[in-house]
Amino acid sequence: MTTQNEIRPQHQWVSYLPGFIRSRLAGRHSLHAILSNAGWLLLDRVVRMGVGVIVTVLIARYLGPNRFGSLNFAMAFVALFGTITSLGLDMIIVREVVRDISRAGVIVGTALTLRIGASFLAVATSILVLRAVQPHDRTSLALVSILSATLVLQAFDTLDAFFQSQVQSRLTVWAKNSAFLLMTAWRLLLIRLAAPLWTFAAAQVIELTLGAIGMLIGYYRVYGTFLNWRYRRDQAVDLLRQSWPVIMSSMAIMIYMRIDMVMLKVMQGDTAVGLYSAAARVSEVWYFIPSVIVSSVSPAIIRAKPNPSLYYGRLRQLFCIVTLVAVVIGSAVAMTSHLIIRLLYSSAYEPASAILSVHIWASIFVFQGVAQSVWDFSEGLLKLSLYRTVAGAILNIGLNLFLIPRFAGMGAAVATVIAYSMAAVFGNIFSGRTRPIFYMQMKAYVPTALWRRHETVG
Repeated sequence: MTTQNEIRPQHQWVSYLPGFIRSRLAGRHSLHAILSNAGWLLLDRVVRMGVGVIVTVLIARYLGPNRFGSLNFAMAFVALFGTITSLGLDMIIVREVVRDISRAGVIVGTALTLRIGASFLAVATSILVLRAVQPHDRTSLALVSILSATLVLQAFDTLDAFFQSQVQSRLTVWAKNSAFLLMTAWRLLLIRLAAPLWTFAAAQVIELTLGAIGMLIGYYRVYGTFLNWRYRRDQAVDLLRQSWPVIMSSMAIMIYMRIDMVMLKVMQGDTAVGLYSAAARVSEVWYFIPSVIVSSVSPAIIRAKPNPSLYYGRLRQLFCIVTLVAVVIGSAVAMTSHLIIRLLYSSAYEPASAILSVHIWASIFVFQGVAQSVWDFSEGLLKLSLYRTVAGAILNIGLNLFLIPRFAGMGAAVATVIAYSMAAVFGNIFSGRTRPIFYMQMKAYVPTALWRRHETVG
């Protein structure tokens, strides 16, 4: 296999930077690669978020709350089984390949085999569970049967993890964004042609198929062969041994992110799901912000760990920043929720405005939880994070069972806010090791740490 050092990609973008920045980057090829990789990932997020929101709104307007609810229920239901396909292996693949590039063929081949096997199990399980939960809903069965094919295609995200390990995420971005933009045009054509509901589910499958083919082509063009991919049983056992906490955590996260739509469908019907989905899409579009902030400042925080005063000072400042941003976004969206829903979705979705004005406040706890992930990783407390996530998922299910029959989508929104607060913030009270972080999160509502010169994040 060709190694990363042998490829030595050229980063022409450096020539467009100001001279004083170019001088600092001169000769630092590893830093060039890291910045280029981060830029491609940011481009991927921006394109998908911007274009995706517009297309989703147009699809929602065309389908109306009832059919839009049917589509979102099917997507949420299939997503619940996506963690079975991923097996929590992404970061483990990255780490293992970085440690020993000579074993990349075995790692990729083994992980891909495991994921393909798990994906067929996930497809069968999703369809069987749906037949048990909604035995007479032919529309949902058809949509879930179509969308379940995406579970098999997600197995090829193994290549994405490999590209990340080689700082070659541009290959993933090219493949997936090309497929995304092509199918975006196709979705717009479907709206123009007044196509039936199932075609929008099929478009999702085609997009992932094209993305997988693009990644395979990108891999072959750079590395030249697939023949070094091999499955080894001992490697499979080792990967699964490392990944089980991530699998459990991912399942819990997916439950409290998507179970509300499934329970709304069962208890209130498709229209309730459509209204809730419209509000949730607007609320969740902001969730990329803390990831961008944390990825920028986490190296400075981790480097400061030998100096406790500076280390915790930077953590306090991070919590203040993300909390302030979340409060500003939450306030702005809550006060204009009625206008946002009418402008984006039309008057048919007007009841979603009240749901949005509540659901948006979950962003505060999401932002604080992402900020805490730096500390959890640095302190080796990922198992405690798993426990909080599982507690949040259980709480979400319990609250949904109580609130949805009484308040429909508004009840699901309240349940989401409370569950996120438990998983990301208030769960920290129950452990002596995380209680200081809880106090830090509470103090972030009075952001005095932002103005302390000796606690600069940079």
